[in-house]
Amino acid sequence: MTSIKLAPGATIGIIGGGQLGKMMAQSALRMGYKVAVLDPSADAPASATGHTFINAEFGDLESLKSLCEMSDVVTYEFENIDARILHTLVGDYHVPQGAETVLTLQNRETEKEAISASGAKIVPYEKVASAEDVRRFMDAHGAPVIVKTATGGYDGKGQYLLETAADIDRAGIPFDETAFVAEKYISLEREVSLTIARSVSGQVIYFPLQENLHKDQVLYRTIVPSRVDYTEKAQEEAAKIMDALHFVGAFTIEFFIDTDGTLYVNEIAPRPHNSGHYSIEACNISQFDAHILSILDHPMPKVHLHQNAVMMNLLGEDLDRLDNELFTHPDWHIHIYGKPARKPARKMGHVTVLTGNLENTLDALSRDFTKETK
Repeated sequence: MTSIKLAPGATIGIIGGGQLGKMMAQSALRMGYKVAVLDPSADAPASATGHTFINAEFGDLESLKSLCEMSDVVTYEFENIDARILHTLVGDYHVPQGAETVLTLQNRETEKEAISASGAKIVPYEKVASAEDVRRFMDAHGAPVIVKTATGGYDGKGQYLLETAADIDRAGIPFDETAFVAEKYISLEREVSLTIARSVSGQVIYFPLQENLHKDQVLYRTIVPSRVDYTEKAQEEAAKIMDALHFVGAFTIEFFIDTDGTLYVNEIAPRPHNSGHYSIEACNISQFDAHILSILDHPMPKVHLHQNAVMMNLLGEDLDRLDNELFTHPDWHIHIYGKPARKPARKMGHVTVLTGNLENTLDALSRDFTKETK
């Protein structure tokens, strides 16, 4: 792809105005760039963060073209963009991330095919279209098995854990409505992720390996650096994937580590990721800074972790509990995204704590985040 050097004052267009779009915009504005955002929600978090806001659906091609016309470079905060529209935009405008990789990663089947073809290690999987397909997969690989929608699932949505063959029929998986992938459910010891940024001209920088804890299949805590050091192996797997797929911008690879110590690639987010939010305070460059610099093809510094960190998501119920004391902790770096409606399990913000003692900080945050409302 041709590198286009854009000086401050140029306009960066962002498709998507959620919290990721907002934090991308904040990085771009700090660097002196103008920002235009498109989102279907009139009060999206990024709606007031920038110079121009277009309130339109993501499938509105004419509005997307308007965004591109006013922008010198275009990026996105989420990957589920309509294929036809994305090809049109990439063909006519400067979208350094291209179309092929994001379209590959939109679908779990094609994503897993691409990761496997790269030589990176993945959990055994198979496309399934019926209960009988799942039974055959379970016979071949053993139980438990997890069945996931091929498209659209996130934070555990569209997933069915089947512990025995009897669960297959009881689960009521709607095979006639969408495509599914079955995966061997491994005995999980740890989940980690690696955030990376790659520029148009091919410069690559790595953030520290991140350890992720989930509750009800939603990320609620990230520990940096990971308490198990698989950095070298994770970077080796990432290099294989980058050799096979075109990446520009910040992206994150999620990994499973099983109880035997084997590292598996789980999935890839081709944009800034929740587990990289700590980098805003903890590193010399944030994942959002790196994303903006990489799509502009500016040089990026090597990443340094200033201090160990713990990041915790603020869900709707957390804000309900912590309203009266959220800002009483001077050591908390608090980010509230500005979403209009609080909902249980909805990501409303996050807290990052820099620390010299990870275990003490984890204990303190656990107490603060689990206390009852008074």
